[in-house]
Amino acid sequence: MIFPRSSRRGNAESRPRWQAGVALAAGAWALAGCAALPSVPANVVLRNIHNNGYVLAFDDRSETLASGDSAGHIRLWRLPDGKELNSWTGHSDSLQGLKFLDHDRELLSADYDATLALWRRDGTLLRRVTTPSPITDMSADETSGIIVTGHRDGHVRLWRLTDFSLISDLRVHRGAVRAVAYQAATRQLASSGTDGRVFYWHLGEAPHPLSPPPTDAWSLAFAPDGKSLMGGGWFDLFHWQPADGRLQILPTAHHGIVKSISFSRDGRTLASIGRQTDSAVYLLDARTGAVRERFQPHELCGSYVLLSPDGRYLASTSDDATIHIWDLMHPLPERIFYSN
Repeated sequence: MIFPRSSRRGNAESRPRWQAGVALAAGAWALAGCAALPSVPANVVLRNIHNNGYVLAFDDRSETLASGDSAGHIRLWRLPDGKELNSWTGHSDSLQGLKFLDHDRELLSADYDATLALWRRDGTLLRRVTTPSPITDMSADETSGIIVTGHRDGHVRLWRLTDFSLISDLRVHRGAVRAVAYQAATRQLASSGTDGRVFYWHLGEAPHPLSPPPTDAWSLAFAPDGKSLMGGGWFDLFHWQPADGRLQILPTAHHGIVKSISFSRDGRTLASIGRQTDSAVYLLDARTGAVRERFQPHELCGSYVLLSPDGRYLASTSDDATIHIWDLMHPLPERIFYSN
């Protein structure tokens, strides 16, 4: 998640635990506005459509992209051309989760205003519930009928999808939850927090800590087969084997926080986007962290990256108020720039 910057709550985005030398290097990158030269251009760039882009979701047929911003606005975009289909104001703060449901006829949203909501695609509100604390991340699965939310108060809460009733309420972290992940087929859950800890458990069991990463895990994702858990921190990927809690650190080409990650269907590739001192968008080897392909970065710090269910599209959004969409079946030619 990205904690919202608002005078009402202040900026809860905490400073990572880095050494002085790393801080100086990161500061130099920050002066460049988190920007880098483009590589493979986006097929579609949607400009100035959000005040800050926060979260994205593809429908199951990879025909529509949903986006949410830091002011509670939700928008739907047609693929592959990016034509706007609909928009509405669904919440009063930053969107922290979106998920298409009911054969893509409905959309679930989670917001830092502490609410969960269910919408028809035309923006009609079907259901809303107020949770005990601002939501910082969300994962949901329609087959198992479960919504998992992480919160500013350090709790991870599970909700029944059919009626938004609370299933369980777990105090997991000392501080805000940064990310949650749910693997429906294996009923596995994971969470990370501003306390620097990462927890793992099976549905119905108590959370237990995994080997702690060297920096906070800002993003989490289970591999499609459920055999590994990946996280993104400062510069690196974190790879856990949940069975024994072992941690492997994979260096990446990112020069800042690996803010968001998304697995390919076969689990061999990760899409990633950087934040703070890095706005790069990559496809990475999930085993090594090596760059497989570089994409056009954003002009400001990255927020979210996502691969479509069929693997055709890659989308990203950031603080520069844009959405980039790549059609991986019809990529544009790579552009080469020379600079002093």
